Amino acid sequence: MTVWWFISNYITNKRIDMIRKIGMILVITFALVFGYWYSFLALDEISMEQAEIIKQYQYNSEQAVELILTEIEPHLFTFTYKSFDQSIVNGQISYPKNQADKYPVLIGISAMGRGYQRWWSESFKGRPTVTQVNKITELADKNGYVVISIDARYHGKRKNPDRTLRSIMNDLHFFGDKTDYEAMIKNTVIDHRVLLDWVSQQNNLDKSNISVVGYSMGGQIGLILASLDQRISKIISIVPPYLDDKTALVAPKNFISLLKNQDVLLLTADDDENASKSENDFIFKHISTPKKERIVFSGGHILPDNYVDSLSNILAN
Repeated sequence: MTVWWFISNYITNKRIDMIRKIGMILVITFALVFGYWYSFLALDEISMEQAEIIKQYQYNSEQAVELILTEIEPHLFTFTYKSFDQSIVNGQISYPKNQADKYPVLIGISAMGRGYQRWWSESFKGRPTVTQVNKITELADKNGYVVISIDARYHGKRKNPDRTLRSIMNDLHFFGDKTDYEAMIKNTVIDHRVLLDWVSQQNNLDKSNISVVGYSMGGQIGLILASLDQRISKIISIVPPYLDDKTALVAPKNFISLLKNQDVLLLTADDDENASKSENDFIFKHISTPKKERIVFSGGHILPDNYVDSLSNILAN
């Protein structure tokens, strides 16, 4: 019995030693892989001068913009137009039932992965509109607004099967390749500026009353757009993600000092996984306009259903 105990104990100790060695090898391998990733693949912060950033958003604003409209039902149309680089932009526009000589305009910008349809539907393809932006359209329509929304690049009808949104974000987060992500945001901002060119050409739209409302990525795009384009009179940015100078070209913090005259409403959450309290504090502090307000909600990135009620005053026509 003593011999068998000795043999069994010896084998057990050998197994423990083997497990320890394997564990050490795995730890060292992980450390080496992480070190390689951090040293060569992780994004570095690269600060850019504001003037240099703004230059990247220049485009030919003199080209004529034509929306090709298709009526879905009375007062509701889908449309396409050619953007600054001749790419086709898809979107939708609705007119209020009550007629007016000039209509105020609300441009809705969707969260990442969401198409323009969300602004008119409580669900799309069986998935609920958890951002509640369809209720913003209902509020705007009641107040006499024309509501317009387009698909961002790589979203909705502008998806590219050879370059999916997931692959773009994987390249950004895992391989430090920000090229397509920054291009997606930047070009979507310019797509909206081209849309504003069309709005400015319409005699029945009130060019002095143009609001932009964006949720999450839409809030990010909205802040950049309103900072660059003074034709926007009101900006409502809902839980925009905070970006540092790893993606300086599309980080709202590098633009918001240009918000000098517009009305700004910033909606944030106290436990948002995409922007901490201090980061949201920073954004609000550095918005230059004195006509700014911030509302903080309890919870995470998806705000409570009734948050839309807080927009009533700023969207009162």
